[in-house]
Amino acid sequence: MTRPFRFGVVAPIRTDVPAWLDQARRIADSGYSTLLMPDFPSLQPAPGPTLATAAAVTDLRVGTWVYASPLRPAWLTAWEAHSLSELTGGRFELGIGTGRPGIEDELREKGMPVVPPAERLARIRETVRVLRDLDGPDRHTPVAMAVRGPKARALAAEVADTVTFVQMPDESRVELAQLAREFRAVRDVELALHVSVVGDRVAPFMASPDTDPAAVRAADSLAALPADPSAAADEIQRRREELGFSYFVFGADFADMLAPVVAKLTGH
Repeated sequence: MTRPFRFGVVAPIRTDVPAWLDQARRIADSGYSTLLMPDFPSLQPAPGPTLATAAAVTDLRVGTWVYASPLRPAWLTAWEAHSLSELTGGRFELGIGTGRPGIEDELREKGMPVVPPAERLARIRETVRVLRDLDGPDRHTPVAMAVRGPKARALAAEVADTVTFVQMPDESRVELAQLAREFRAVRDVELALHVSVVGDRVAPFMASPDTDPAAVRAADSLAALPADPSAAADEIQRRREELGFSYFVFGADFADMLAPVVAKLTGH
């Protein structure tokens, strides 16, 4: 099945709130599907109220990219996700994963237990179970899972509506391409690609600040796109044709630059 293209923007608040809301409106006017918030406690406002605010002033879908399961109980994540789905009229998408590299140190700093990988996955499973109970028969809050290992991929094949594969920015496309092909052979769901480098720029909150764009390009990484909109559009179409990726997630700093790509490809 060839899914139509859609595009999301990870838009952390890095200015004052009125400027961020103006940015959200521009993102909506450019034809993007989804405004997304990262899960960085202390560095960003909480995703829930931030996304509800964005949904109130635009017609965008909104979502988390992505909740780290060790940071909160499963029932709390499910309750918040269902609440956002209700408040936005079904425009919320729950993105969830087991946590970014180094989250163990963050948990210790916050006085929280360091949750082992198996329990992190169990929390995701329980989150989705409770969410489905809260949604009931008349609502289905989409779930996007960030996965890498075989156990995470197996869980995503059971419960996710969208799947993105965790990758290092300078990782060659070969291994990630293989993961995509293997996953599509198990279940045909929407595949999302996290693009953290465009041209010579790195998106804040989407990759480490010391990421070297030249090294990313040299690795032929799927985390990168060319800055030229025409070349970027061609590469995006290639990635859907060859690997099945149809949902592309960019950093907010790239939203205006890639707006012509979104205008050309959205819905096709």
